[in-house]
Amino acid sequence: MITKLLVANRGEIARRVFATCRALGVATVAVHSDADADAPFVADADQAVRLPGNTPAETYLRVDAILDAARRSGADAVHPGYGFLAENAEFAAAVTDAGLTWVGPSAKAIAAMGDKMAAKALLADAGVPMLPTWTDPAEVTAFPVLVKAAAGGGGRGMRIVHDAAGLAEAVAGARREAAAAFGDGTVFIERYVERGRHVEVQIFGDTHGTVVALGVRDCSIQRRHQKIVEEAPGVLPDDVRAALHEAAVAAGRAVDYVGAGTVEFLLAPDGQVHFLEMNTRLQVEHPVTELTTGLDLVRLQLLVAEGEPLPVTTTPPADGHAIEVRLCAEDPAQGFRPATGTLHRFAIPGVAAEFGPARGLRLDSGVVDGSTVSVHYDSMLAKLVAWAPTRTEAARALAGALARAELHGVATNRDLLVRVLRSPEFAAVDVDTGFLDRHPEVFEPLLPAEQLPVVALAAALAAAAARRAAAPVLAGLPSGWRNVPSFPQVTRFTGPGDEEIEVHYRLDRTGALAEWGRKGPLLTDPVEEGSPVNTELPVVELVTAAPDRVVLDVDGVRRAFRVHRVGSSVFVDGPDGAASLTELPRLPLPTAELAAGSLLAPLPGAVTRVHVEVGQRVAAGDLLLTLEAMKLEHPVLAPADGVVTELPVPAGGQVETGAVLAVVDPEEDPQ
Repeated sequence: MITKLLVANRGEIARRVFATCRALGVATVAVHSDADADAPFVADADQAVRLPGNTPAETYLRVDAILDAARRSGADAVHPGYGFLAENAEFAAAVTDAGLTWVGPSAKAIAAMGDKMAAKALLADAGVPMLPTWTDPAEVTAFPVLVKAAAGGGGRGMRIVHDAAGLAEAVAGARREAAAAFGDGTVFIERYVERGRHVEVQIFGDTHGTVVALGVRDCSIQRRHQKIVEEAPGVLPDDVRAALHEAAVAAGRAVDYVGAGTVEFLLAPDGQVHFLEMNTRLQVEHPVTELTTGLDLVRLQLLVAEGEPLPVTTTPPADGHAIEVRLCAEDPAQGFRPATGTLHRFAIPGVAAEFGPARGLRLDSGVVDGSTVSVHYDSMLAKLVAWAPTRTEAARALAGALARAELHGVATNRDLLVRVLRSPEFAAVDVDTGFLDRHPEVFEPLLPAEQLPVVALAAALAAAAARRAAAPVLAGLPSGWRNVPSFPQVTRFTGPGDEEIEVHYRLDRTGALAEWGRKGPLLTDPVEEGSPVNTELPVVELVTAAPDRVVLDVDGVRRAFRVHRVGSSVFVDGPDGAASLTELPRLPLPTAELAAGSLLAPLPGAVTRVHVEVGQRVAAGDLLLTLEAMKLEHPVLAPADGVVTELPVPAGGQVETGAVLAVVDPEEDPQ
């Protein structure tokens, strides 16, 4: 019997496992890097052991350090979570060799499925349909193809290639990314099916010979080959569902599978099913299966690891529908560029349960207010899951909760997720792995650009209310009030895209809004000479203003804005969307001027490759260098035609946010 479990992972999956352990009375141990010392998962555990360092290679990928932590803490079992060492057969063998209980499939099964090429051959012999696959790039003659990492998942190391010219660089890039994420740079190539749906079967096996399918999930909405929206049960014809269950169980039995696993398939537009891979671990998206089957999959993992038989031997019927989204710290409009920093507020309304069963909203989160989003790990903050009797109700509830959430401090993919869930194509199950490429409209922010001036006005009025509340004398007078009205108050912000929004307002002696207006790039109508007020703006009346809440009547419609200020950063959540603003100082200090054409690091990372030389002529869009951050590679492209005049960071160099990576001097107009 397991008495103390060490989770060899971090973030929300560690918290998820700890939650079930608490319910079962199992003591818990966390391991953590220096960057994670104050993370919520560490606080959730009964004990914690430091892994010195920050990078995965220094910490969560060190088998010796994790086994030493188990010995020092007295743990008698290890759960690998997902990612890192979860599908490492050598780690599983080392755990069992140390006399500990391994919560997962056998090292033999992991090795059989971890070598994806060998797994394809094994299951092809069992009659599972396969896509054409190559290991030698020179043998590829038909395109498009997909380059994939042989040792891991999660989309890392994947590249779509449409012609032979791009294959060599795609293979090289995939190898680098796979080596960084999994410690193994082996890749292979398979035919890419366009407009295919990514569907998968959750299987479970025990030591008594039972292997059962627990239903089909649809995970077709993806970015950078990583899932961001998952649902169960997948909307499929009954015959396709039955075929998927049969193939998945056959795959499990072929390797005497024990524990939780997922068999992934590609469903082609013509209805043909192709095996992709088998993940020998718990999946990120396991909550949708839990909510529709009523099973706690982590509990089943622990029971099976203790030698108990599965409580189910046939596929349980699906109860209702569940949809999960992965909330990530990233900017979709900038190629899903990861974001780092402090998460000042993380609040999602209406959550019925965390890490467990829920009729309604379930939240599995790795962060809380004040958490730091580090550059060392992936960008996922949390998973929000909605259960409802029908798919339509689940999508509506999930979108509504996301839209009302307060997510302050780092950029997130929240708006994109809401637009996907509310799109008519998603409602019609018209989805596939290329959904985001075909629907650029889902990348638009929820808050329309024309509403930014009103949002900025709310932020300015909240700041004025805060100043009056803190005033040592005459705090009851309206902000900026004078016996003889003169110039209005002026507050300047930077908003989305670093565009400047200048708000003008004046309150009368009763505190009512006497006039308001704005200047800046969003102003399209001329302003009367000598007046800052644009008469084409909506008619706004101030209802109430407090430091954290402003209510405005906008063209006869009352709207409430929640305002949260941290230093010069102002986060405004309104009925139509949210905006992050930065208040500019009235008298800014001088700063060093950057050379024209400077390209700055968007986040901390390491320059892995420099593709050009100083003095080289480049065209707009040419690849200059590659920056590795948050376990992914990010290309840095030339913004315009020109000549490379500076490359201050060599390959292998570390940079902080805002560092100059390159300078491209634009070509002079020959005219």
